[in-house]
Amino acid sequence: MSINYPELANAFSVAAWQREPAQSIKDNPVAVLAEIPAGVLIVDAEGIVRFSNASASTMFALMPAADIGIRSLLHLSGVSNAVELNRAIDARAPSDAIRVGLPDGRILDARIRPLHADAVVITLVDVTTYVREAALAANDPLTGLPNRAGLIAHLTNALGSAKTTGAEVAVLYLDLDRFKLVNDTLGHHIGDLLLIKVADRLRNATRRTDMVARLGGDEFAIVQENESQPRSAEQMARRLVELIGRTYVISGHQLNIGASIGIALAPAHGHDRDTVLRHADLALYRAKADGRSRFRFFQSSMDAEMQVRRRLEEELRRALPLREFHLVYQPQYRLDPHRLIGFEVLLRWSHPRRGAVATSEFIPVAEEIGLIIPIGEWVLHTACREATNWDPSIGVAVNVSAAQFRNGKLVDTVRAVLRQSGLEPSRLELEITETALLDNTEIVLAQLRGLKQLGVRVAMDDFGTGYSSLSYLRKFPFDKIKIDQSFVQGVEESPDCGAIVRAVVALGQSLGIDTIAEGIETDEQLSRIKAEGCRTVQGFLTGRPMSPEAAIELQRAVAPEQT
Repeated sequence: MSINYPELANAFSVAAWQREPAQSIKDNPVAVLAEIPAGVLIVDAEGIVRFSNASASTMFALMPAADIGIRSLLHLSGVSNAVELNRAIDARAPSDAIRVGLPDGRILDARIRPLHADAVVITLVDVTTYVREAALAANDPLTGLPNRAGLIAHLTNALGSAKTTGAEVAVLYLDLDRFKLVNDTLGHHIGDLLLIKVADRLRNATRRTDMVARLGGDEFAIVQENESQPRSAEQMARRLVELIGRTYVISGHQLNIGASIGIALAPAHGHDRDTVLRHADLALYRAKADGRSRFRFFQSSMDAEMQVRRRLEEELRRALPLREFHLVYQPQYRLDPHRLIGFEVLLRWSHPRRGAVATSEFIPVAEEIGLIIPIGEWVLHTACREATNWDPSIGVAVNVSAAQFRNGKLVDTVRAVLRQSGLEPSRLELEITETALLDNTEIVLAQLRGLKQLGVRVAMDDFGTGYSSLSYLRKFPFDKIKIDQSFVQGVEESPDCGAIVRAVVALGQSLGIDTIAEGIETDEQLSRIKAEGCRTVQGFLTGRPMSPEAAIELQRAVAPEQT
């Protein structure tokens, strides 16, 4: 059976459809093809276009004339990807969507379906809007880089090609160090400008064939294809750590951040997309844990370590509601005469299975996942409540984390705790490490002044281990300086440590600020500290951390001596 093309064209003609629409539908249902939005072309066995509906005719710059070949039509119309479309037509078999482009920017999906007598029907659907919206959805509006969806699509294609060619693919996960501090202290506007600068540096540092994406927040990713690995990924990681670490100048601010990078390779570290991405993330976590501003390749041991870490996080999240935390108190003494003046509060975690968990193990995790803020508030509430049972002359010192200090609610929290507990403000001392005092000076000073206005005492903890301690002593009247235990415990062996202790004590005296040496463990250390002029101490030698009950008993025992 052959196709009568003139009769087919007449049946599908727009004119016939418009003259007698009702009759045309009843007598010739296929006539509806003349006006459907999708373009329809029918090509015979010789490759001649025998029919074009109205939609197909308007899609091409050259209207299909009688006996025009499909190849000529596609060529003269400037259709992109015409080679693949012609190949599918010649195959005379059903095809998936073949994406082609027109010179005016429109994008079409073409599908081939065979008819009898070796003819084919080509349907053409305009997908321009869909493709452009999908492209926008796959890009980060701030930096213009592909987003996570764009990364996943690109990596999926790259891994598929690599399986065929045997090439290697590298994924570099990049996280900005100290970026949150910029957002918290200078605002999100400055943070956004910084992200744009980082994105520009990443573009300039990578090749055109590399794919750079922003995953969200301060996380980026790079996909390397067709390179010698791991050498290529290592070279890029070294370059990026150095480049991202260079100073930025934004709106008059000099900003210094860093970059931690995790690297996973395919197929060495995984064959599928999800595995490679997960392993790059694990390597990034190790880079951050090892000190930040460095890179690490994935190792199989990281997977097991992450499982341990996740279990610790889960157990830590349950510790506060399950009342697994408790406080101990280490006495602080004034020398000459020997006199108890207060206690420093120390947090302890008694796990039902692990037993006593070291603070060095769980405090960094609590800080990283944001739990340190509710834990810190619980410590402050509990310590102040228990201190109300002590002698009125005894103070209580509570450590405040950098996260508590930066969230902007510390002054209100302390005010509420003092009101609820009834503790005299002058008996509360907040110990703040220099980490909490970095960058935005005015915001920091405003909070410190707010605490002082409440009547509480403020001590600088771990003095001498940072870089801006002296500048803060000049700008804000601290009540106490705590000499870091690394200097105290080094006075027996190192003349330098003795000189540092002596200088800090002299500085405190000249500024009218008390100094206290922490971490004293031997008689020799105590003797040296006294010789350097320090008159307030704490440490295992003078008193180990003790329970609340023992702290009360100690106060009763020393009361007669102090009166």
